[in-house]
Amino acid sequence: MLVSFGMIGTSLSGVTFVSVPGTVGANAFGYFQVVMGYFIGYFIIAFILLPLYYKLNLTSIYNYLLQRFGNTAYKTGALFFIISRVLGATARLYLVINVMQLFILDNLHVPFPLSTFVILLMILLYTFEGGVKTIVFTDTLQTTFMLLGLIVCVFYIMHTLDFSFRQTMQELSEKDYIKIINTDVNSGGFFVKQIIGGMFITIGMTGLDQEMMQKNISVKNLEDSQKNMITFSFVLVLVNFLFLLLGGLLYLFASHNNIAVKGDDLFPTVALGYLPSFISIIFIIGLISALFPSADGALTALTSSFCIDILGLKRRDDLNEQQKKKTRLTVHLIFACIFFVSVMIFKWINNKSIIDIILKVAGFTYGPLLALFAFGIFTKRRLREGLPVLFVCILAPALCYYLSTHAAAWFNGFQIGIELLLINAIITFIGLWFISKPVKG
Repeated sequence: MLVSFGMIGTSLSGVTFVSVPGTVGANAFGYFQVVMGYFIGYFIIAFILLPLYYKLNLTSIYNYLLQRFGNTAYKTGALFFIISRVLGATARLYLVINVMQLFILDNLHVPFPLSTFVILLMILLYTFEGGVKTIVFTDTLQTTFMLLGLIVCVFYIMHTLDFSFRQTMQELSEKDYIKIINTDVNSGGFFVKQIIGGMFITIGMTGLDQEMMQKNISVKNLEDSQKNMITFSFVLVLVNFLFLLLGGLLYLFASHNNIAVKGDDLFPTVALGYLPSFISIIFIIGLISALFPSADGALTALTSSFCIDILGLKRRDDLNEQQKKKTRLTVHLIFACIFFVSVMIFKWINNKSIIDIILKVAGFTYGPLLALFAFGIFTKRRLREGLPVLFVCILAPALCYYLSTHAAAWFNGFQIGIELLLINAIITFIGLWFISKPVKG
């Protein structure tokens, strides 16, 4: 149960805390379609991927690719995880730092680069000595504060508007905010696309993510790990519904108070500019609590994956423990520097809906990873060693990018949504088939 609760903090992060409520203005409760897909995806992870990981007794889940296909596929899978995790983690990190910058630190005349540097330094100090078990425990503590912040904000805004739960839902219904199902086939938000996309995003971003799975496979047996995953899936659905409810309440509050702000800026604007100080403090605590489980876990997982999967540190008999520790420390610091540069790039882009960026990035980067695992699980073919595997895994996202930018013109207004990940995986799977060979005998 501790692991599943800690996973909530890692999965939700500052993006869910700020960006999901902000989506209600444009998409009503449409994001819940994606959540429904997430829910299905967690069962697939629990009953297909987790038994595989436990059977092979994996330290790194990408060792499956090494055992099944060899070194090139193994390193390619790890590389795509590293790219995905860096982009996703730094997008989340940017969102939280930017909120704190705009609403607090700018008033103190602290420049954004310095804010980013100090917060990354705090995260570094936090992760240096802590292993997976330490991070799971602290993530659980921080998740508790984040969820308390969410619940307090929901009830306080309801109290401020003088609404009961029933009145809240009635008001949201009248404003058309609680609409969930999108039946427009051409829209990127069409419910079938959203559910299928959400399902495969969960499989990719959780089931094939070293950080998330490291927490699960640290549980002593498969049965307990599966229980954690299923518990996590139910809790996550409830929590996401509460975030959407909070979003609806924020837009109602904004309407009553003539606040024109929308998107990712809405929750910070209301919490820090229109609510009492104690709510502002709760918001900041919740936001920071949402930041650390995501960022510290990502840095730890990236360091672990790079050292184990790319550098092969555990197999290096020519290095003593002190040299290995120095290498891990160096890699950790390099990833912190990469995080800093990436956050600066997101600041330059300045997109107002970070959750859309994260889902889009997942579609491009997790597709090849999903295809590699699917090819290993559902076929008995062997991949040829060498660059063809890497070539296919790079070509497929490039083709998907071209397809996604031209789909509306080619297919009479049809827009590709988050099902892009599945399309990417299918293209990669087909490519892998052509560079593979059947196993003799």
